[in-house]
Amino acid sequence: MWCYSVNNWPLWGWRWTVLHHSDNQTEDKRTISHQPHSLTQSHTDSGALSQQVKVEPEVMSYPSQAVNLRCAFADAGGIQLTQVSWIYEPKEGERLNIAVFHPKFGASYPTSPLKGRVSFTTEPPSLSNPSIQISDVKMTDEGKYICEYATYPSGNEQGVTSLIMLAKPRNSASGVTVIASTVAAGAKPVVVARCESADGRPAAQIAWVTAVNGNATSVSTAGADNTVTVSSQYMLVPTAADNGKDISCLVSHRTQAKPESFLMKLAIEYPPQVTIVGYDNNWYMGRTNVALTCQATANPIPTTITWKTMTGQMPDTVQVKENVLTVLKVDEQANTTFVCEVKNRLGTGKDQVTVMVRGTRLPVKGSTTGAVIGGLIGLVLLLAIIGSVVVLVRKKRSQHNGDGPPKYKPPPPKKQQTTTTSSSSDTLNTSRDPVERKDGSMDHLYYAPQDAEPSTDLDAYSDEEYNGDVEELRYAGAPSGWDEPRLNEVPPPYAPNQYKPNDYHDNEEDHPPAAGATRGESFVSQAMFV
Repeated sequence: MWCYSVNNWPLWGWRWTVLHHSDNQTEDKRTISHQPHSLTQSHTDSGALSQQVKVEPEVMSYPSQAVNLRCAFADAGGIQLTQVSWIYEPKEGERLNIAVFHPKFGASYPTSPLKGRVSFTTEPPSLSNPSIQISDVKMTDEGKYICEYATYPSGNEQGVTSLIMLAKPRNSASGVTVIASTVAAGAKPVVVARCESADGRPAAQIAWVTAVNGNATSVSTAGADNTVTVSSQYMLVPTAADNGKDISCLVSHRTQAKPESFLMKLAIEYPPQVTIVGYDNNWYMGRTNVALTCQATANPIPTTITWKTMTGQMPDTVQVKENVLTVLKVDEQANTTFVCEVKNRLGTGKDQVTVMVRGTRLPVKGSTTGAVIGGLIGLVLLLAIIGSVVVLVRKKRSQHNGDGPPKYKPPPPKKQQTTTTSSSSDTLNTSRDPVERKDGSMDHLYYAPQDAEPSTDLDAYSDEEYNGDVEELRYAGAPSGWDEPRLNEVPPPYAPNQYKPNDYHDNEEDHPPAAGATRGESFVSQAMFV
């Protein structure tokens, strides 16, 4: 005896159980679980035998499309397959056979809502691959499709595929204009925004994003062709402060790559809220052009703005233009209470300010911030002036001293340190008589011409005198190079020429003067770096 039962699980899985009574009346219980999005196998074990039905646990489709429902029997060794049937199990209603195949009698399509739209994918069909195709899929075709094998000697084996129909919903959102709650109204929450996802399959999910404090409610309603409409409302206790704030509706659905967002502004209506600004408590006699401004917020916008006084009569020195009241000259008439009234469709709002006219002006307290800024600016200007003066002075000095001789005055040479009593001037003024050699010969004497001494700017220094009787010579060139100027000696007298007269006159080359040239001869001073 054979019997089976199918226990429906949620949309994402199912489980079925087969009860098998063998000849020895022992009971064998088999349980199969299916997970979505994978090809699974249903099987029963009887001793060493194993039968498996391979199906897809879930298939999705849009209306008017064609879908394939695959089925195969794996490992049929030792098992005799006699017949295969497809059974449609709607969510509500009885199970119906929609397609049957027998190797001897062929294919058969019993009467069902799918007749004429269901067929085997292969022609002729086979028991090893009895997959079917459903064309022109309708929303009402959603449900479970069971591929069932009749086998010998194991009995019936089956696998279940869930067909999920998809319908892209129509999403929309809108704000609701409400009036701000008051204490008298009871401060009850009201709907301020609505969001809807209509005619979708499966049902959409709606979420709200906002900074205001409120609550959301959602309702699902069945639509035509097995679709679902989801409606959501956002509710809060409206206040004037909530007007204009952002609120967003997010709709998520399996047919959408990402949630669809609808941004809205809360529309809260309230009567005018009025404030008067401009009075500084320092209106004194004779002050001119002081003004009061009437500021108002309202939704809808104000229609009228009215200025008046508590005494009923507006002073002659007052000028009114829209929401600004100007007192041209403060006098005793301005010593009153000014009232500003603003109206819109919902009501009237007002504010008032009482002016006290003073005889004299109150001292105005200076701003410490302004003083600090002024001090910093003055310091910067002072530093800039000082810097400019320094630059100008240095520039003038450089122009004055740029091309003149250096101010450094080299030290004068010391007197010659000799064992004789003759002065250095005697040595310098030695006559140009021929010098006799030690050997007594007077031949081949060399007479050096007396050249004029070059004139330099430093010759003026020779006017100075030492404490002695003889004027000391000063060099116009750089220092001699010795560490101590006092150790410098006067150059020795001219030495006789070592060249023969004929050689001197015949030789065209220039020869340097004798190393012992005295101050009276021409000389070239050392280079001077300025």
